[in-house]
Formats: sequence, structure tokens, C-alpha cells
Amino acid sequence: MSALVDLVRSGGHILVAGAGVSGAGIVAILKDLGATNITVVDDNTERALSLGVSFSTTAEAAADLTEVCLIAASPGWRPDSALFAAADAAGVPVVGEISLARAGDADGVWGDPRTWIVITGTNGKTTTTGMLAAILGPRGLAVGNIGVPLHTALTAPHRVEILAAELSSFQLHWSPTVHPDAGALLNLAEDHIDWHGSFENYALDKANALTGEVAVYGADDQMVAETVGKLREAGTLAPQVVGFTAGEPAPGQVGIKDGQVVDRAFSDDPDGLAITAADHLQPPGIRGQLNGTAAIALARSVGLTPEEITEGLSTFTVEAHRGQIVHRSADVVWFDDSKATNPHAADAAMTGLSDFVWVGGGQLKGADIRPLVAKHAHSMNSAVLLGVDAQQIADALAEVRPDLPVTVITDTDPRQSMIQATAAAAAAATSTVLLAPAAASLDMFTGMSQRGDFFAEGAVLATMAENHTEATERR
Repeated sequence: MSALVDLVRSGGHILVAGAGVSGAGIVAILKDLGATNITVVDDNTERALSLGVSFSTTAEAAADLTEVCLIAASPGWRPDSALFAAADAAGVPVVGEISLARAGDADGVWGDPRTWIVITGTNGKTTTTGMLAAILGPRGLAVGNIGVPLHTALTAPHRVEILAAELSSFQLHWSPTVHPDAGALLNLAEDHIDWHGSFENYALDKANALTGEVAVYGADDQMVAETVGKLREAGTLAPQVVGFTAGEPAPGQVGIKDGQVVDRAFSDDPDGLAITAADHLQPPGIRGQLNGTAAIALARSVGLTPEEITEGLSTFTVEAHRGQIVHRSADVVWFDDSKATNPHAADAAMTGLSDFVWVGGGQLKGADIRPLVAKHAHSMNSAVLLGVDAQQIADALAEVRPDLPVTVITDTDPRQSMIQATAAAAAAATSTVLLAPAAASLDMFTGMSQRGDFFAEGAVLATMAENHTEATERR
């Protein structure tokens, strides 16, 4: 029995920080592990009561921890919460849902232990996890931030062998001992610094995914490579380390050579094993290649064959707003990457494209847009910008490419502004229109999903209008 499960079963008082969806999952896991004295800490009394255990406010819980043996934290709770400061002073351990579930599964609480694969990174987590789940087929299941809640997956009548868990930096912060069978750190860029306190803290929390048996890391990402080096120096890096790359793989890597994904990490052949055609990877371009080689490396780490991987990839489709093709008209392809809500994600979407119309803008939230436009402006056909920071982006484009046609949409109605934006894009497009805003959406839209939906609608309407105009001119 693990020390954590033993502590849960000791009969001591356990606090669950948060009565939301994660808190409810934690309570269910704790009960299965044998906890008998659980209190939910939440200042929303009605929500806490709904979980069917005792409850207290944050202030009440923090004031007296003398009988508490463990605190289980929901991922949204910040590390600088008064409750955790009090726990640190009192020597009370704090863990997250992932650690509890992993410890219980390893101890056979829900049957024979499963294989755990963890996927994290600043961008691309959902696509990579979805791709891996498709490759795994009935053997695996996507859990965590997408797919099925952990407790549901662990207790489902239909048992799966492998859990593909997409985890955030918050979840990994509270689960430093999760130590998966294989884990991937896709990429790193500044994000959630206010929560973690520094970029280094954020990166190292993400890097908890690499402390198990197999560490799969983005070899093309300098910040990831540096973080892997820090883990190696600290002695916490997994014993097998595998890089993934969009380029030709070196020994110990999975990458792309002569149009094929090639495994030089898990194959006995020193020249590598061809896995599948690179054009099977989605979405098209560098982003799909990186997500795909990461997913394939993880699949190879648990023994899947090239045939199984190719078959699984044939069933995979990119989720909405993550580089999905939403329209084709004549020679123009329209990509919806509304999920690219920061410059780092937009960079991944743009890399490898040429002669494209960029539809961007929204809330930059203090992000510096200049490196992105400096890198990609010369590959653009034109740009169409909307949202509160549209002019700031237009000014950055003008600095590096003053000849670039730029349209700034000033209408603030969410649907009408996007219809205007797609009409302008259609008029300029020759091959590709890319919605990759590099900014948040809440200045105008209810969320990135609505922004992407209006883009897809606008693409169809703009094409219909173009076709109608052409037909009228021919008559």
C-alpha cells in the first residue's frame, strides 16, 4: 500500500479544498480509498452542502488544522491561499486529485493498475491527447481536462488499460508525485505566471509529467530542452528520455524523414522504423507534425505497432477551433484556430504557411505581439484584424511590413464584425485563410468557441457572396 493511500485510510481528518466539479471528483476518490472523515472547504455553502459531507469556510478551516492529516486541493486553488499557508506552517501535506487517483489505481483500488500517460504543455495538449486516444482505440481513454472525469474512468464497467490524461500546470502543481508510465511536455511559453509566481515555477510544475518511466519532450522547443536539463541535473528526470521533432530524428528521437514519421527511440534498428506517412498528421503543417510525433512517441512507449498507429490516426479528426478546416472554396482553405489565444499558439498555427490571410485580434492581455508579426508578416498575403487590440497589432505589422494590406474591423457586434472580417479575407485570399487570433476573445465574444463558429459561418457567407458576384459579372 502506498504511503498516500495509507494516510487516507488512517481515519484522520481530510480537507477537500473546493466544492466544484474537481472537488466532487476528489470526494468520490477519497471515499473509494477508504476515507471516513472528509470536510469540504468552500465559501459557497450551498455548493459545499451538495457533496453530502461536512463543510467549512476557508477562514474556519485555516484557523485550526490540529486534527487534519491531509488536504486535497482542487486545481483552481492558488498556492498562496491562506489555507495552504496554514497547512505549510502546520506540516500538513497538500495533494491533488491526480496524485490520489494515481496512488489508488497503483494499489488496485479499482482493479488491476492501469498504464498512465500524461500530456501537458502550453499549447497543443488537447489535440495531442485526442490523437493519442484515437491511436489507442478501445485500449485507452482520454481523461483529465478532456474526455471522461478520472473517477468515472476508474469506476466504469468497461475497463480500459491505458489512461491518456491531459493535465494543466495547476493539476501538476498539486500532483508532484504522479510519476506516470510515460509523460510528454510539448512546449513552453509564459502563461499563468500570476498563479505560479514565475515562469520557472510554471515550467517545473509542467515538467512533473517527465518524472515517471519515459519522458517525451519537445526537442525543437528551447525552453523545454532547458527544463529537461534542469530535471536531469536534479536527478528527477525519467530514466528513458525521448525527443520528438518535426525534423529528421536523431538517435533517441521520433521525427520526420522523407515524408515518413520515423522512430529512432523505441526501435532496435539504428536507422529507425518508419511508422506512418507524415501527411496522416493533423492539422496540416508544423503544428500537426509536432503534435503527431509526440502522440506517436507516446504510443510507441506503450508498445503500439506502426499498423495500429496508422489505423488509429485514420479515425482522428481535429477538434473544433484547434486548426480545423471549416470551409473550402475553389483553391482557398479556411482554418479555424480560435483556440490560439496567445502569440505562442498563433506562432504554431502560422509556421509553415505562406501566402495566407491572417484573421487575428482580440485581447492581448499584455502579451507582446511584435515577435510573432516579425516572424510571420512576410509570409502573409494580408491581415484582417478585429477586437479591442486590433490597432495595436496593426501598428506592429506596419513596423515590419508597411506594404502589407491590413483591414481593421471597428464594428463591435460579435457576429457582424466577423462577417465583415471574413468578407475582407475572402476578397484577398488566394490559398489560405487562417483564424489564429493570438489574443483572448472575451472583449467581444462569449468565448473562443463562439468566435470560431462565427468565423466558419462568415467563411461560407463570404464565399457565397464572392460566387454570386462572379456569376453576375459573367452575365
